[in-house]
Amino acid sequence: MSSLKGKIAATAFTALAVFAQGIAAAPAARADIQHSRVVSENPVDNTPHVLDGTVRGIAVVGNKVIVGGDFSKIQNAATGSPVIEQNHLFAYDKTTGLIEQNFKPQIVFKPETPPTIYAVAPGPDNTVFIGGRFETINGTTTKRLARLNVSTGAVDTRFNRSTIDFGVITSLVSRGGFLYASGEFGTITDTVTNEHRSNLARLDPNTGAVDPAFNIIASDKRRQAAQLNVRNMAVDQAHTKLLINGTFTKVNGESRPQIAVIDLASTPTLSSWATDDYSGECHPDYHTYMRDMDFSPDGSYFVVVTTGGPGYGITRLCDTAARWETNRTGPRQSPTWVNYTGGDTLLSVAVTGPAVYVGGHHRWLDNPQGYNSAGPGAVERPGIGAIHPETGKAKDIAWNPTRSLGVGVEAFVAVPEGLIVGSDTDQLGREYHGRIGMFPLN
Repeated sequence: MSSLKGKIAATAFTALAVFAQGIAAAPAARADIQHSRVVSENPVDNTPHVLDGTVRGIAVVGNKVIVGGDFSKIQNAATGSPVIEQNHLFAYDKTTGLIEQNFKPQIVFKPETPPTIYAVAPGPDNTVFIGGRFETINGTTTKRLARLNVSTGAVDTRFNRSTIDFGVITSLVSRGGFLYASGEFGTITDTVTNEHRSNLARLDPNTGAVDPAFNIIASDKRRQAAQLNVRNMAVDQAHTKLLINGTFTKVNGESRPQIAVIDLASTPTLSSWATDDYSGECHPDYHTYMRDMDFSPDGSYFVVVTTGGPGYGITRLCDTAARWETNRTGPRQSPTWVNYTGGDTLLSVAVTGPAVYVGGHHRWLDNPQGYNSAGPGAVERPGIGAIHPETGKAKDIAWNPTRSLGVGVEAFVAVPEGLIVGSDTDQLGREYHGRIGMFPLN
């Protein structure tokens, strides 16, 4: 365990340094699928390998899995398969695991910025949305947000009504006939109506037109050095609630430190749901310690995971997974349960019914007394784990496949066949799986 502690200390420092410089990855964990049981600890053998960089976003369109990130080399799983030079984005067949040869978009990024696809979401008519800080795709100018044909990788030029002046898209959600886009960007502007929004917008998924009925404004960043952003989002399956988190402290002029709930009625409005439990400080270098969020398949609750650094005690929600009930209203909300890592980061969460899956570079769960160590009652769950949705305890689910730690799991997507996992390391379930793998349900 001493070598493991050394590795995690290094990766925690690296992750902190990256975030302090700007946008960190925004994972895309969306678990609309209700599973009947916990997935297997043994990953399937046919998923392809990503040989460098990090997988940061995953979307499933039909039988195709589209994978985005900051990688440059991929490879089919069969022994002896050639290495394929392909940057930032690729697709593979969910059943066979084979990489799609016709999906090879050529993406050019803004100079002197991280060449990364941060967000991937399914689109209509066999398309996929991608978000990042890019400038052109296949020679077509399409800054920071684009829709691509899944079969060919071509830019779908029908999605052309909006332009983004500067910044980055970090989160995309397709739901209810809309595309929700968020991040750290100046303005996204409808070129026909001149309707514009900053950091958070709702778009027509067919044309890209900005929806004028959606006017939710996040403001008042937590720290002077921070950039205002809406880092991550989640929408329930019924399309009644939108969750947002980021560096803001107010939404539509009301106090909402780092997290808010939006009611998605005919005219979306800020919900009265509010909590001060994320107003406390964690490590001073984190402009926001919020990371991923996900609703349960039935929408009755949601789970939020955070980073933050060791040593902040159990009075703050640093380095935790916390369950919140969706139907509650009013201020001063408190979580139903909190699971502490003891000072290690959680980056991603997926809720499938029988389990709340969490991923990061944590070593333990059930560890409220830990201080970068295993406290009383802690259970080892290196890099990935499952929490019982009712008790809030990892000890109540024996699932412990393990993964090599690195910075952590950046993407979860639940599918009927199981749970797809994207990260920055190559050991998953005690086997070699280069940065992507799937735990089967059966």
